[in-house]
Amino acid sequence: MDKSFKIAFGVCATILLVIILICTSITSVPVGHTGVVLRFGSTTSETLDDGWHFKIPFVEDVVDISNKVMKTDVAAASISRDLQAISSNISINYHLAAENSGEIYKNVGLTYEDTLLQPAIQEAVKAVMARYSAEELITNRSVVSSEISEEICTKVGAYGIIIDEFNLTNFSFSEEFDAAIEAKQIAEQDKIKAATEKEKKTIEAEAAAAEKTIAAEADAEATRVKAEADAEATRIKAEAEAEANKKVAQSLTDEVIEYEKIKTWDGVQPSVVAGESSAIVVDGTN
Repeated sequence: MDKSFKIAFGVCATILLVIILICTSITSVPVGHTGVVLRFGSTTSETLDDGWHFKIPFVEDVVDISNKVMKTDVAAASISRDLQAISSNISINYHLAAENSGEIYKNVGLTYEDTLLQPAIQEAVKAVMARYSAEELITNRSVVSSEISEEICTKVGAYGIIIDEFNLTNFSFSEEFDAAIEAKQIAEQDKIKAATEKEKKTIEAEAAAAEKTIAAEADAEATRVKAEADAEATRIKAEAEAEANKKVAQSLTDEVIEYEKIKTWDGVQPSVVAGESSAIVVDGTN
């Protein structure tokens, strides 16, 4: 009985040991991760893709490093070229390149976001903001955003940290600077308004002058046309009268003239008739 128990116990212990060995010999790397192989606790250059893998029990261990896209938000303070204080908010989507997972874990560990990425963001923001005046930062926001993104990519790219998306979500200045900008904008608007009103008055004055000129020209043209029409009417009337007189003159023969004299004679002979001989004729009629 004791011997059988020992045999059974030995068999169970062996089976249990085999099961433990099998379980410790198999590891699973999740999707979107890279497995970094540790040997006796030291990082090796060997990495594993996602899926099931064999490892040496009690000798090798596997640490999962995420290669999925992650997001970090950073508040950064900086100074512009003209010494204006700036508060910025940066939002970044990034991931760790699979081929760099082992090196990152060996040299930095799992805290690479805090150790590498966030300091790089702070440095890039300070460096780029210092190149511009406060007003230039406002008017060239897209350029500033691109330069900060390039600075960050340069700083962390060598470590295998890939920037997928960069957003400069907000940046603001001190209350004093905002008040100064607002006052300047109001002054610019007033200046534009004054210039617009001046231009409007100038246009209205020019329009009024042009209207008077047009009216004067119209009156002058009307006077000229009327004068030409009157002159033409006078000419036509004179020509008509001359033509009529000509026709009348042409129609006056000696017989017609004598007839007209007879028609207008009252029957009384003249008392004195003076001729070329200067003779005096005395009317003898009673």
